[in-house]
Parts: sequence; structure tokens; C-alpha cells
Amino acid sequence: MISEQELRPDYVFETSWEVCNKVGGIYTVLASRAQTLIEDFGDRLVFIGPDLWLEKANTDFREDRRMLKTWREAARKEGIGVRIGRWTGATGKPVAVLVDFTPFFEQKNAIYAQAWEDFGVDSLKAYGDYDEASMFSYAAARFVEAVCKHACKGKRVVYQAHEWMSGLGMLYLSKALPDIATVFTTHATSIGRSIAGNNKPLYKYFHGYDGDQMAGELHMEAKHSVEKQSALHADCFTTVSSFTDRECAQLLGKAADVVLPNGFDSRIVPTGAAFTRQRRMARANLLRTASALLGEQLTDQTLIVSTSGRNDYRCKGFDVYLEALAQLNAILRERRETGTRVLALVEVPCWTREPRADLLDRIASGKGDGPLPHPFLTHELNDFGTDRLVNTIRGLALWNAPEDPVKVMLIPCYLDGNDGILGLDYYTALTANDLCIYPSYYEPWGYTPLEACAFHTPCITTDLSGFGQWVTATVGHQPSLMTDGVAVLHRDDDNYFGVARQIANIILSQLDTGASLRTMMRRKAAQLAAKAEWNCFIGQYYKAYQYALQRKEK
Repeated sequence: MISEQELRPDYVFETSWEVCNKVGGIYTVLASRAQTLIEDFGDRLVFIGPDLWLEKANTDFREDRRMLKTWREAARKEGIGVRIGRWTGATGKPVAVLVDFTPFFEQKNAIYAQAWEDFGVDSLKAYGDYDEASMFSYAAARFVEAVCKHACKGKRVVYQAHEWMSGLGMLYLSKALPDIATVFTTHATSIGRSIAGNNKPLYKYFHGYDGDQMAGELHMEAKHSVEKQSALHADCFTTVSSFTDRECAQLLGKAADVVLPNGFDSRIVPTGAAFTRQRRMARANLLRTASALLGEQLTDQTLIVSTSGRNDYRCKGFDVYLEALAQLNAILRERRETGTRVLALVEVPCWTREPRADLLDRIASGKGDGPLPHPFLTHELNDFGTDRLVNTIRGLALWNAPEDPVKVMLIPCYLDGNDGILGLDYYTALTANDLCIYPSYYEPWGYTPLEACAFHTPCITTDLSGFGQWVTATVGHQPSLMTDGVAVLHRDDDNYFGVARQIANIILSQLDTGASLRTMMRRKAAQLAAKAEWNCFIGQYYKAYQYALQRKEK
């Protein structure tokens, strides 16, 4: 029997739909963690993602045909098309393998039938993205199977699959190569997210929810089935917070074996004069863009606040954020504080068509009287009339009129430096903020507030996020306040307007806060982020690897 001290994997394969594919927070979790694991594993840490670009350019990936030729040949022998290279968007630029999953669509029914026979995965009512994700998952597993058979014989291997999108392949691999230790990580249960997203009260009736029953009611049978069976059959089942662990036990019928909190790598954060220069440049850029939209000059005395994240309207709390801005605007107008300006950013990807030509013209000329049409929007949308964020902004009368102290600017695209208007990446834009606001209703961890803290920006979150609960536990008192760097607000199914009022009041207090106190809050936020560095949390990953390997050894 191998001793516990020696139970370290020779290779770690991690598979996710978000490898080299920035669509959500899992991308950032994996990309920011890479360097910390590379320090131990080097090129024996391998990320596997979908080849959605095939022969087209992917700015997150650089192919290297000289790398791992025996692996590429092993995959070719098994009929698996891959590109091997480096994940350039991740810290440390780890090895990345992009798999072509399209050839497996013609085998889809046979693959699903086998998954039903072997594990009880019910794919009968699959729809939407289930097929695409499952075929990717299967192709990724077939690649690892080929490598382990032909190029890595006798090696100790851990295969970590993230979310239901990677579950089907993990299950296949656990039967095809039972010596491989499998780790399954759910970052949010599909049913929990769906309950929240469908405006059902998740928390009031939490202990009455049955995952299987709700899967039928919400038409989520296939995704729930593969997620549940992956949790039950993995050698080690993990999730990202004790908050979500409770959800897994209730809705999947399986508590996590190990909890893997999400950390951050602060080595990417500029320091000293470099940070100050970046902040000054980003603020000038955002204020210039907003001024062009509004037809009025916003000075550097403007308080800049923001929210951001995947376009998950209720779960992320975008509805509460906009309600808070409407309340704040009404309060400031009633006080007749005509000189006060708050620029409130909404950095949320929507169905974007192109940058606004009229806005580009104004920015270029530096001239223009009066606001542009729809002076809250930086890009043209394909669905302007039905977009939920747009309709909420209009419904709350956040018109950005000259007499409105609160100015809203919706930036409906990923900030990667190529948006055509701002030319800023997300982290650069983050430095411009005075306050970030994330009033989540459903947030298993909450990466955006952690990123804000890492970039020295105080923020607001709620106790319905894993990060918010971690902050409360870390500061050692409840509630956590702005003077701690993060204000954690209590949120439940019934206090929507109360939370909005609290946010409005906090922004009001920030308007009256002096420079020294703001500096202290920024320092406190950064100190909290330092306690959530990956080197503080990475031991949990080694614990998960060992747990899975011990299961195999036994």
C-alpha cells in the first residue's frame, strides 16, 4: 500500500467548457490557479477545452506542433482530433489541449444509451446545449484514454471534471480506465441555479425541494441527471463553498467530499505607481466615454461604481443594483445636489451587434451638445426592445437626464480590450472604480467581489454568496461593513427593496467619505483578498487529489 505522503498524481488533467473559452467565472478560476499548480506539476498539469475555433484564430490559445507529439499521435490512432499548445490567457501559460468533438455527434445516441446502461444518466429529454457539451466531454475523455493507454502507462493520473458539461466524459473514463482517479467539481447545481433564475423562492422552502422532482418541473432532467450521477460516482466529489455543499446535499443527495474555495493570484495586480497610472488612465477613459454619451462633462470628482458578471439577471442581483440606483437618484434629486455625479457602470455581456457609430464620432471629435439617443448604452444591441437590462433601466426612469445626479452606462460586452469603444480589458477597467456592487441572490462563490478586492476596490456583496460568507467568517463579526473593505448585506427571499435601500445609503455615505477613509477601505479590501490567495486555498486541491487516489488504492 502506498503511503499517504506519496499519494500525489503524476499527471493532472482538468477539463472544462471554459478552458481557453471565456464565458463565465470558471474560466477565471482555472486561469488564475494555473501558475500555483504549475509550480508543482509543470507541464504535467494539462487543461482540456473545446475546439470551438478549429482552424480559426483563438487569442487565448497558441498551438505548438512540436509539443507532446506522442500524445497527438496516440489521439490520432483513436480518431480524436486535437490541437496542443499553451493557454496564453492563463497564469503560467499551462499546457492546453483543444479537442474537436464534432465527429461524435453521429454516435450521440449510442453514447447516451451506454451512459444510461452504465450509470443511469437519462439523456432522453436533452435539449439546448446538452448535446454540444456532452460530446465535448466525451471527446475529452477519449483523448485522455488514448494518452493513458499509449503514452502514460503506469502513471498515477487525476482527472478533474468541472460542472455537468464535463460529467459524461468523466463517467465514461471511470469505467474505461478504472485506475484513473476522478474528481468532479460542481460550481453551482443546475437545479439550484434554475430555481433562482425562474423566480422561485430558493431559500424560504429550501429543505422542501427535491432535486429530481424540480428537474422535471423545470425541464432540466438531462443536465440534473448527468450532474447527480457524476457526483455519486466520482472518486472525489467537490464544490466551491460550504454554502453550495449544503445545496448539493439537498438537491443532488450527496455532500461534497472536499470543499475547494476559489482563490486569486494577485501577481497580476499592478502595484505602486503602476497601479496609480492604470487607475488614472482607466478613469479618464470611462469618464470621457460617458461624457460623450451624455453630452455633459463628468469630472474626476465623479464617484464611479459598477457591477459586472455573466448575464444572469436575478441570480447576480442586477435587478437590485438598478433599483438601488433609482432610489439613489431620487434621493439626490430631492436634496437638489446638482453638483454631485455618480457614474454607475453595468458591465454585462448582452446580444451585442457593434459599437455605436455616433458615440465613436463624438469621442473622436470631442464635440457634441446634448445627450445621444439612449445615452446609457455604448454598443448597438440586436434585441434592444426586449433586453431585460435595457427595459429595467428605462422602467426605472434612469434616463441620464441633465438633472439626474446618477448616470448609468451599460457596457454590453466582454471587456477584453477589443470592444471597439473603450479598448480596456476588465481588470484595467476595474481599477477605475471607487466601489463595486454585487448584490447576488444566488452565488455559490462570487469571483467578481474577490477580483474587486484584489484590485484594491471596496465592494458590497450579500450573505447569499459563498464569498460573502467567507468574508464574514474571516473578519470575525457580523455584519461585515465598508470599513472592513467589504460590506456583506443580509439578503433573503423577501427583502429585495430593503437591500436596494441599503446599497443606496452606502453609496450616499461614500459620497461624503474623505480621502483618508477611502484609502483605508481600499487597503482593507486588498488585505482581505490577500487571505484568499491561491496559495492559501491550494492545499484543498491536494486534499481532493489524495482523497481520490486513496479511493483507487483501496
